[in-house]
Amino acid sequence: MITGQQDYYVSLIERLRRLPAETEWLEYKSNNTDPQMIGEYISAISNSAALERREKGYLLWGIDDTTHEVSGTDFCPRAAKKGNQELENWLVGLSNPRLNIQFIEVDVKDKKVVILEIPMASVKPTAFAGEEYIRIGSYKKKLKDFPEKERALWQSFETTPYEMRTAIENVTEEEITQLLDCAAYYTLMKLPLPSNRSSMMYNMKDEEFIREMDNGQYAITNMGVLLFAKDLNKFSHLKRKAVRVIQYKGTGRTNAIREQVFLRGYALCFDEICRYIDTLIPQEEEIHIGLRQIHRMFPEKAVREMLGNMIIHQDLTMRGAGPMMEIFDARVEASNPGCLLVDVNRIIDTAPHSRNEAMASFLRMIHICEERGSGFDRMEEGMSALKIPAPKVETGDDFARTKLYWYENLNEWTKEDKIRTCYLATCYYYVNEISVANAVLRERFGVEAKNKAIISRIIKDTVDSGLIKLADENAAPKLRRYIPYWA
Repeated sequence: MITGQQDYYVSLIERLRRLPAETEWLEYKSNNTDPQMIGEYISAISNSAALERREKGYLLWGIDDTTHEVSGTDFCPRAAKKGNQELENWLVGLSNPRLNIQFIEVDVKDKKVVILEIPMASVKPTAFAGEEYIRIGSYKKKLKDFPEKERALWQSFETTPYEMRTAIENVTEEEITQLLDCAAYYTLMKLPLPSNRSSMMYNMKDEEFIREMDNGQYAITNMGVLLFAKDLNKFSHLKRKAVRVIQYKGTGRTNAIREQVFLRGYALCFDEICRYIDTLIPQEEEIHIGLRQIHRMFPEKAVREMLGNMIIHQDLTMRGAGPMMEIFDARVEASNPGCLLVDVNRIIDTAPHSRNEAMASFLRMIHICEERGSGFDRMEEGMSALKIPAPKVETGDDFARTKLYWYENLNEWTKEDKIRTCYLATCYYYVNEISVANAVLRERFGVEAKNKAIISRIIKDTVDSGLIKLADENAAPKLRRYIPYWA
């Protein structure tokens, strides 16, 4: 263990020893190292830490539970096994959700103390071997036997969003400026750079990018890391949240041409990502009066909105997955972990619900994301200007994905593309108080008046699908206007 870590854990042990008694999130043991017992305490302390709004709980060996004196322990977690399996792996394997527990061995007064750091439960109660436990005073009990505690525990998961939880703690002001690009905050906010570090820390605390700890040092929140990290790789639990951009040759994923991972915080590299994607977006070449003109196949503002949406709507609690943009010859996809929080068919008229409200609010403040509810409208505006299909949104239990398609002409569109575009265009016009007639939709699809029968057919298919309806059932054919099914 490096000196800084040793000093931190020695200080932690001293602070814990000064507590008058064991707490719901703290338990002392001498040499009781029964694996089943340890697993049950992991569940109980993790759940109790959540109830007490503690980032972590602790199980300590080598501290007398009566006098709190350092008694020392023979426990060696690195050598301990359960059957043929290493103890730590066995404990993690039977925990649900799997926790990032950590055993630390510390020398205190020439005696060994072992600390087990246990993260608080965050999305659901922590179970061990299929059973959930809780601490009642200094006693370990089954959670199901205390329904009022169980209700309070579930409610606690709603009070501290993941973005506001601690990413790293016990860091100095100097270490904060090494890990976060604090100066960029002032550039983005168009504020003068403070003349001293203390003033900078004040602003960082005010934005909740950092918090001051009881010992005078600081903790950096997940939001602070995700927005301003100089290198996300330095935060093991958040490095998979870096934005990935992959370009493929053709229409499938078997032939990747290049992949780029952007390891800086979202606020720092958003525009850089947009510029990079712009260089990969396929372009259409057109010869007009002897001059070659290059046209983007996808509108810049639509791609920008896709990028912003997948960042702010991702489920940060899902491990091993992050936001990703994929670029094909005639398609762009943006995907993020976490299901869509609104009905796919109400994406335009319903204000989106962001999982990460504080982060989304800051990104809107610096004009990276649009005001609430206007993002998808802007995507549709961009697609409409190029006469290509409206964005397609897909969602499942653990993902959300937006797709943009490009076709050379309307004959290449699928029937699904036509119906979706007719419906979403009607939604867009309706919320913007524009009356939707055949002529309006002809403009959206880029169809000349002489071919209005094509639009009439698309309208009929969309009506038959139940997505739009006549505003007035008794209107004459030339006066027919259409509205969304929910209007």
